Amino acid sequence: MGRFRSGAGLLGAYVPRDSVVHRAPAGLKLAALAVVSVAVLLVRSWSGVGALAVLVLAVAVASRVGPRALLVQLRPLVWLVPAVLALQWWAHGPARAAVLSARLVLLVALAALVVLTTRTTEVLTAIEHGARPLRVVGVRPERVALVLALAIRSVPVLAALADDVHDAQRARGHERDLRAFAVPLVVGTLRRADALGDALRARGVDD
Repeated sequence: MGRFRSGAGLLGAYVPRDSVVHRAPAGLKLAALAVVSVAVLLVRSWSGVGALAVLVLAVAVASRVGPRALLVQLRPLVWLVPAVLALQWWAHGPARAAVLSARLVLLVALAALVVLTTRTTEVLTAIEHGARPLRVVGVRPERVALVLALAIRSVPVLAALADDVHDAQRARGHERDLRAFAVPLVVGTLRRADALGDALRARGVDD
């Protein structure tokens, strides 16, 4: 895993603390998150939502990352949750829509706590080790980790690009023009993808 030298957390969000959650192995945290994620799919009542909320609160307190850092991770949900709530309300009614939206927020919060307490290098190493048994079917674990590292790095890059495009759009007085936002964003994304592909090919990563 020599290519992953940064000690920062996923999306640069790692909050260094001396807590039991920080000290837990990355593989254990990822496995626990996967198990809880599957269990959340079975939640259909407010009692289940309450149990999940207690779990999230317990992990948050144990991690000592603070509410502000966690809320920053949940900020993208400001736009997503209302859309999910409206769609589920229309399809299933208000009661189920509220439960589904609540469990989405809590599950993202739990994933955010993993992000805030785990270094990127630890996550990628754990995933690479976990994927080693798949070598028998032709999967290359180091490539899996590389793809994940690139995906993780792309999120803040694209978020910054979106902010730049939005600022330029607002400066031109086209703040409500969807096309004025979407076209430069897509073009900028494609240019960055081409530059990344050229960089990978220059390093021999092109197969």
